[in-house]
Amino acid sequence: MQRGVVYGMLAGALWGMVFLVPRLLPDFSPVLLSAGRYAMYGVVSLLAALPSARSLMRRLTREDLNALVKLALAGNLLYYLLLTGAVHLVGIAPSSLIVGVLPVTVTLLGRRDHGAVPLARLAWPLALVVAGIVCINVDVFGTAGETPGTIANKLIGIACAVGALACWTWFAVENARYLQRHTHFSGNEWSVLWGVVTGLLGVLLWLVVAVLPSSAVDTSHVDTRWHLFWLLNLGLAIGASWLGNGLWNAASKRLPLTLSGQLIVFETLFALLYAFIYDHRMPRPLEMAAILLLVAGVSWSVRQHADDDSDRSTLEEKAQAAVH
Repeated sequence: MQRGVVYGMLAGALWGMVFLVPRLLPDFSPVLLSAGRYAMYGVVSLLAALPSARSLMRRLTREDLNALVKLALAGNLLYYLLLTGAVHLVGIAPSSLIVGVLPVTVTLLGRRDHGAVPLARLAWPLALVVAGIVCINVDVFGTAGETPGTIANKLIGIACAVGALACWTWFAVENARYLQRHTHFSGNEWSVLWGVVTGLLGVLLWLVVAVLPSSAVDTSHVDTRWHLFWLLNLGLAIGASWLGNGLWNAASKRLPLTLSGQLIVFETLFALLYAFIYDHRMPRPLEMAAILLLVAGVSWSVRQHADDDSDRSTLEEKAQAAVH
């Protein structure tokens, strides 16, 4: 379980970078950012898959392929399309905070899975997570001045962030359940296959971009920044997509769903850290309080699961002793 927690934290650190890239490339539309990131992810995954391609294809079933397409559409393309739209419209902090509700939504959806700690025992840890999210929302929206001209953009941005939250909640639950039901692929192998399928979908999205009018995908004023566009997307493909997904799959195989759902909070924490570094400032008091509350909530949840595993092991040892 400890290794699973470490893998989940590292995945969160890598995933936090996806909030920063749209901020670095504000002149590229969400469609272009999504197509570029996942086309590059497909190339990286295809290269990683080549040495074991024959073995992977032999074990790949139609059920696996259907699951990969659904997970790639919801957890990659649609999620990132909505997320980049939210970052462009309302910024990194509000977007990461709305997506930061994932520990709560995933825990609620996965509370009846095998190995899950009863929800009553997670009430206080979840309360700390929610309190942290409330604190930082009060800070963000309490200090932001709203004018009539920005209200519509904020509402659209919030709607995009909520949509991204819905996509990732479904993805996190379904991906973890599928990996626990089907053990013929390792976490890294599943990540590679997932990347290849996502890359194919990314190429299809590029074809859509090619036939759309330039105004529909906002390609103006980006001619001199394509090198940065591809460099950052290569970084996301290797770090956030390939390595991050592999770490998360490894964590999902080792942890009950309620605990893996809690660890998603580290994506929010790292996204906020990157935002503070980019803005060259320290966190404000409410932001610091939110970070402490989120970390405390996750740490408490880990302890609850550790205690539950210890109790379960003790019961198994007693049962074996009784049999002998």
